[in-house]
Amino acid sequence: MTKYKKLKRSGEGGVRDFLQLMKPSLSIMVVFSSVISYLLVPDVMYDWWRIVLLFAGGMLVTGSANTINQVVEKDTDAQMKRTAKRPVASGRLSPEQGWGFAIFTGALGIFVLGYYFNWTAATLAAFSLFLYAFVYTPLKKVNSVAVLVGAFPGALPCLIGWVAGYVPGQPINWLGGIIMFGIQFLWQFPHFWAIAWVAHKDYSNVGFKLLPSEKGPTKFTALQTVVYALLMLPITVAPFFVGICSYNNVKGMTGLGLIILANIFLIARAVALYSRMDVPAARRVMFGSYIHLPVVLLALLLAKS
Repeated sequence: MTKYKKLKRSGEGGVRDFLQLMKPSLSIMVVFSSVISYLLVPDVMYDWWRIVLLFAGGMLVTGSANTINQVVEKDTDAQMKRTAKRPVASGRLSPEQGWGFAIFTGALGIFVLGYYFNWTAATLAAFSLFLYAFVYTPLKKVNSVAVLVGAFPGALPCLIGWVAGYVPGQPINWLGGIIMFGIQFLWQFPHFWAIAWVAHKDYSNVGFKLLPSEKGPTKFTALQTVVYALLMLPITVAPFFVGICSYNNVKGMTGLGLIILANIFLIARAVALYSRMDVPAARRVMFGSYIHLPVVLLALLLAKS
């Protein structure tokens, strides 16, 4: 505690550190999927002010969850090279500052979603925040089922964005929202297992259990990555069969073609991991997944009915 107070008095913790608590690069990607899901809602208003509000509300809630994660895992983060410089782990911000920032951003984000969109979206956001910060985060040291649990708050932004596209009192087409949720839910498994493969040594040293096999990076882990990459194909084309998207025009056919190519790309990288069983192959799956999801989401928007 003395260390935290000393750093606080010296002014080493500044605006940049509070922004870093939100993990902006990760948060932007999560909120991007929420905004695209919002725009895919039939007859949604293309109002830039509402899009900005949705983006801001999503960033605040996601940033709050990421902040709580860093406060709870400050000692663990301090032991890992890739996270040791985080604001709370390094002591530039105190845990109390982190908690205060998390409460403020979380409450403000939930209010923005509820007041400007609807309280169903706000409730889903609050549930997502709770699940990520207080269930998934501590579960990471207990059992690898944490990845499954974490996939729920990781995918809920898509459902939140979809629900936010409906005005209060308007019937919600839950099927469309569940499909968008399913896309991001399944995507997280090859994505996160690739990250856990690359960072396995760091993770295992601090007691994180994040790979499907207790023996670490194994053929079983690689096979699971291939299976979930294959499952991405049917779920990403499902919007074409429920009326969200159409392939009866040039834009629709282009969008469908991009989705198929993006899935082939991800599957090929997952198969290469199964074949090579090394960190470079896992890293290619990880970076490939960062390309795959935005391409799929933008292609769906291109093909919107």
